[in-house]
Amino acid sequence: MLPHALQMNPSNTTSPLSYKDAGVDIDAGDALVERIKPLARKTMREGVLAGIGGFGALFEVPKRYKEPVLVSGTDGVGTKLKLAFEWNMHDTVGIDLVAMSVNDVLVQGAEPLFFLDYFACGKLDVDTAAAVVGGIAKGCELSGCALIGGETAEMPGMYPAGEYDLAGFAVGAVEKSKILTGADVKSGDVVLGLASSGVHSNGFSLVRKCIERAGNELPSTLDGKTFRSAVMEPTRLYVQSVLAALAAHPIKALAHITGGGLLENIPRVLPDGMAAHLKKGSWPQSELFAWLQETARIDDIEMNRTFNNGIGMVVVVDAAQAQDCAATLRASGETVYTIGTIAARGDSAAVVVA
Repeated sequence: MLPHALQMNPSNTTSPLSYKDAGVDIDAGDALVERIKPLARKTMREGVLAGIGGFGALFEVPKRYKEPVLVSGTDGVGTKLKLAFEWNMHDTVGIDLVAMSVNDVLVQGAEPLFFLDYFACGKLDVDTAAAVVGGIAKGCELSGCALIGGETAEMPGMYPAGEYDLAGFAVGAVEKSKILTGADVKSGDVVLGLASSGVHSNGFSLVRKCIERAGNELPSTLDGKTFRSAVMEPTRLYVQSVLAALAAHPIKALAHITGGGLLENIPRVLPDGMAAHLKKGSWPQSELFAWLQETARIDDIEMNRTFNNGIGMVVVVDAAQAQDCAATLRASGETVYTIGTIAARGDSAAVVVA
């Protein structure tokens, strides 16, 4: 017979406890890895020596680089994930994850080489995780970037049921002599804007507030898509088109329009004393952004410092090169607008929209 103290406390037992009893399913994790492997294989490229499955992935910088400089970037998807959970839309947030990092690496003039992901959840749902990683693999494939590693962390009690978090890590390379710094940007240079695919992955705390405010009065469609598809449209991947333009034209600076919008991101690539003067109305406002602005009741300044507002990447180029550069970008599938010029800053803000 058990001692009295043990009889009064059923949690004290001699029965064995497994990791699965504690909430971690090793078999589910193994099943996920097996489903990921063929997706990752589609992203393989020159330089990959060892990918998914080992303790560390191995990558050799391609020998065509004479003085390679590695450029790294990391990011997440933010509160856009809350809508993915609520609407059960998991197949594109992986593209967002890749895009947020590879587009950042790209603005240094770098070619993204490889990518690693981190997927964390309270309880692993293999189908959901596979949908997410399928999006990651698709994003890597479209960017010419190898998915060579990652981590799936099942942590009971850390996340609410059905929720997860994502982080991504990209590494690219650029010839030392070709690093884009924006140092030679000067007055008279032209600012080209590459159209975004939608909200991308920034400003979703406000997007969710707008959805909450609209209640049952949400539009059924926006920009030819269902409302949910328009909102969840993944971040555009600019890698292949911009690399083609970089190979053909002396681009001076690139800016990925992420958190902080046009007003906060363009100044990051301008030298001291220079300002970007953008022409209001030089690119169209989509139905989605018009709905967000009307629902949030915010002015143009707040729109341009919260959202990309229709421009996902900015290209600064000499005026003599602008037309040809735009043509190259359009030939690669981009929608390109001439949105402004560079001028001496003086007493103005670093970005003026007028």
